[in-house]
Amino acid sequence: MANAASGMAVHDDCKLRFLELKAKRTHRFIVFKIEEKQKQVVVEKVGEPAQSYEDFTACLPDNECRYAVYDFDFVTAENCQKSRIFFIAWSPDTSRVRSKMIYASTKERFKRELDGIQVELQATDPTEMGLDVIKSRAN
Repeated sequence: MANAASGMAVHDDCKLRFLELKAKRTHRFIVFKIEEKQKQVVVEKVGEPAQSYEDFTACLPDNECRYAVYDFDFVTAENCQKSRIFFIAWSPDTSRVRSKMIYASTKERFKRELDGIQVELQATDPTEMGLDVIKSRAN
């Protein structure tokens, strides 16, 4: 079902891959893109569990918007192993205005399709989603 605000549907594969990340932990991250011609959000790239945060950020284009989900593992001050699922709305300053508008208008509906997101970040440049930011938001 397409979103009335932006006309963008969410491909079933997006939900399927997210469930695999959340329940089975078969992916470290997923990068999603909007296919304007098909009017839907699709999976662009899936990261293996062994891939690092640097591998993930390298997958985000410098001048195009994307949505991404990252499964962040960390150890608390009490020495407990934990995990947080981050939703990142990547909207670089250098991307097209039309693209930014489409991603902004589709974001809330798309997030509702991915049940289990724990932390949301909006980033317009790499410093806004650095590993230090992820660590500080994870607790």
